[in-house]
Amino acid sequence: MTPPEPELRVLTSTKYLRFVARDGWEFVQRANCTAVIAIAALTDEGKLLLVEQFRPPVNAKVIELPAGLVGDEPGADGESLADAAHRELLEETGYQANEMREVFRGVTSAGMTDETITFFIARGLRRIAHGGGVAGEKIVIHEVPLAEIDAWLWGREQLGIKLDARLLTGVYLLQSDT
Repeated sequence: MTPPEPELRVLTSTKYLRFVARDGWEFVQRANCTAVIAIAALTDEGKLLLVEQFRPPVNAKVIELPAGLVGDEPGADGESLADAAHRELLEETGYQANEMREVFRGVTSAGMTDETITFFIARGLRRIAHGGGVAGEKIVIHEVPLAEIDAWLWGREQLGIKLDARLLTGVYLLQSDT
């Protein structure tokens, strides 16, 4: 028998985040979505789709996998993880995927948040829109040959662009996928 979960206490809340406490531990939760997804999208030519955007919390440009929030759009209360993955891939990169397959779920930062992220592998890609994000996100899209990803990423880092650690998970998942 599983013991009951200790009571969760909301310490403060904003439009996007909640600061909470449970059993003496303080952490944050997202207040505006039901889940988080990331997409390792590989073109038929073997190129990994990456996005680059300025992220205010780190005050720098960051290279990331296409990713986003589930259920954060008005009227999207019942949005599935796969539907959100398709939507985010299209919004950020302009690509539509024939195959969107869930491959891994893990915690993002277990000491700071209870958030988990679900990774998808996208294949059978077709560019049908410009991409670049919504509402002034100004996302830059990169198509990087998977065979050259290590050198490309470290080169970006040398230019002062930060790397999201999740993209290494995506690369691993693609390289392990049969």
